[in-house]
Amino acid sequence: MSTASPAPSSFPRSQLLGYIVLCLIWGTTWLAIQEVVQDVPPLEAAAIRFLISSVLLLGAAWVQKRRWPRGKRSWQALMILSVTIMAVPYSLLFWAEQYVASSMAAVLYSAIPLVVALLTPVMTGRTVPRSAVFALVVAFGALLVLLFRDLSTNRSALWGDAAVMAAMVLSAWSVVFAKKRLQEVDSVVATGLQLLFASVVLFWGTWALEAHRRAQWTRTSLIALAYLTIFGSCIAFVIYYWLLKRMQPYQLSTTSLVVPVIAVLAGGLIHHESIPLMMLVAMVIILVSVGSVLRAEADAGQQDEILMLRGKTP
Repeated sequence: MSTASPAPSSFPRSQLLGYIVLCLIWGTTWLAIQEVVQDVPPLEAAAIRFLISSVLLLGAAWVQKRRWPRGKRSWQALMILSVTIMAVPYSLLFWAEQYVASSMAAVLYSAIPLVVALLTPVMTGRTVPRSAVFALVVAFGALLVLLFRDLSTNRSALWGDAAVMAAMVLSAWSVVFAKKRLQEVDSVVATGLQLLFASVVLFWGTWALEAHRRAQWTRTSLIALAYLTIFGSCIAFVIYYWLLKRMQPYQLSTTSLVVPVIAVLAGGLIHHESIPLMMLVAMVIILVSVGSVLRAEADAGQQDEILMLRGKTP
């Protein structure tokens, strides 16, 4: 006997809690990144963050006797994702925040759900509801307004904005790829290995591109790096991969739409960054769009296939 599909508002509490915690953590990491790169070269900061995080996670996995990846396919996927979702995007983001306000970087990055929605049918063969796509397009329109506003007032931020957008597109591709290839890999082990491989790439980048710069480790930068390591990497990515096994990629990626709201508020409270009326309006539009995306499948009567991992295709 089939059971009725739950409404989006009645997500399992564990998933809802994980979704909220993920948004809160990643919403505040933008500010922490900006604090670190003021004193430490961006690639070096990211490399150290990832290395320490990988040691903590893999150490925990060893103590807990978690299962390690099996088969060439899983290891190849981990190697690819180490570059495409860890090393390159975070290098771009750390570099960009030398020139772009943390709140604006988070807003630009939040376009990722639209790109994920566009890539999902191509890479997985699974359709995305039209109402969800429409809501994402509306949200993306609000982001474009903010982008043009930023460029009109600060053209020197152009390359920083471009770096954030490039990181966003690559991350979007990685989300869909991970959904297909990491279903059987333990979330803690997968995160730890990706962070370890990514740290190797980033340390090489530090040697090749940042040899002329020296880090100035201050109390603020150390606290910010510790926060990024423990919360932004160890905790957040484990939650992220756990949720990815239970939600469809385009829906989980809506965390990137909620994150800018938190980043903007954090920037305003801590760094006294201005929050123009236009940005507030855009944030409201984005949050409404998130609700529409999460409701889309229930309205279509297909919630089980989208929210829960069933391995089905249309």
